[in-house]
Amino acid sequence: MSIINLSFDIALNISSFAQGTVIVRPEEIEDVLINPGIGFMTFQRFNGDDLNQGKGWTEGYPIVYQDFDGNLENQDHPMTTIAYFRVYWKFIEPEMGKYRWDLFDKALAIAEQRGQSLLLRVAPYGGGPDKDVPDWFRAMVGEEKKLLSDRWRVDPEDPLYIKHFGGMVRAMGQRYDGHPNLEGVDVSIVGFWGEGAGSELVTQETMEALVDAYVESFKKTYLIMLLTDSDKKTNVYGRSKANVGWRSDCLGDMGIWAAEQNGWNHMYDYYPQSIINYGMKDAWKTAPVTFEICGTFGSWKRKQGLNKDDVKYIFDEALKWHTSSFNAKSSPVPKEWQPLVDDWLKKMGYRFVLRKFTYPSQVRPNGKLDFTTWWDNKGVSPCYKDFRLALRLKNDKRAAVLVTDANIKTWLPGDNLYDDAVFVPLDMPEDEYELQIAIIDRFSDEPKVKLAIKSRETDGWYNLGKIKVQK
Repeated sequence: MSIINLSFDIALNISSFAQGTVIVRPEEIEDVLINPGIGFMTFQRFNGDDLNQGKGWTEGYPIVYQDFDGNLENQDHPMTTIAYFRVYWKFIEPEMGKYRWDLFDKALAIAEQRGQSLLLRVAPYGGGPDKDVPDWFRAMVGEEKKLLSDRWRVDPEDPLYIKHFGGMVRAMGQRYDGHPNLEGVDVSIVGFWGEGAGSELVTQETMEALVDAYVESFKKTYLIMLLTDSDKKTNVYGRSKANVGWRSDCLGDMGIWAAEQNGWNHMYDYYPQSIINYGMKDAWKTAPVTFEICGTFGSWKRKQGLNKDDVKYIFDEALKWHTSSFNAKSSPVPKEWQPLVDDWLKKMGYRFVLRKFTYPSQVRPNGKLDFTTWWDNKGVSPCYKDFRLALRLKNDKRAAVLVTDANIKTWLPGDNLYDDAVFVPLDMPEDEYELQIAIIDRFSDEPKVKLAIKSRETDGWYNLGKIKVQK
């Protein structure tokens, strides 16, 4: 039987056997795709807000909401799908056992309105008198005293710390675990900003008790833990590998403290070694990896004197470590580095190209629609969200969404095959339909993931070709 070449759409290369199999080879695109859970994030801000100016940033305090004019674009900063909110414990629990969940509720709602999900961290304290633990807890444990780490403000070995800080974490999990707009929770244990300073001094028993507050409370929402202390945190990661990813907070340090630390820097002397030594080399396969900029883009230029080659090296290393997202502290991207950022965004996280799709040219009502797919994930990680792969039959009179059981969370970088069948509804009228494909929300039929192919319709579905429903 000869192959008939169909002229259907410039975005598709389609062949068909008469009354047989249609073969579709979609055309790839090179656009930057703004997709859930990957790319840049805003920090203490949302899409459409003004950025931090200069080399400074804000953190730890309740969000100061800016007036919103309806424009979601971020000047000199990529569009994002994640908003990161970092706040001190004292603001969340100003009175013992009384929580300001309204701070999170509002941030979650605003993020959703701006096309984002929310990443949260509650830090126990920062440095300075206005960044202490809650007043009631300070009264309970007494004035600050000399501790094992100069970046501790209270003794983590005190059972009261485990009880009350851990209790706040458990209460947060009870309220928010599995929230559809909660991207993840950034695990905070000890040290200024909750970034783990002195964690190597914490006993195994205490470390496990504090981390278990997170692990036992967040079963559905991903946890992200800072890379510190191999002896203790490696073991703790193992307590819940399925939903614990990792982060690190000084991407781009090529020598900020080198003069005083014998040349030591994060990019050469910490990240490559720690990722392996802490047992996290393969964690990206099941949970996200995220980085925070060291300083800001402005300080990369002014303080470190980095050039384009340095920036490319930093971005390439982050891809090698399978990063999905990046916190630039809402600092502007220098215009000369924008092409490097765009190229980085095309590789960060997941990027799905549908290489081939086959299906029958005709099916019957209540009949089986067999199909085969070949996907190329050109990113550096899987998609960690429970989205669904679906087909749709659509014409001017009727539409039917046919959901598959594909687990896209298993689609690692490189080639992925998924062959299956779905059933056409019994009451589907005999007619010709567009066959479409999309990765949709698990709670609705709304497409959630942009594919790196042409033929995308305005509602987010991708055309594959024509199909007849006929008895």
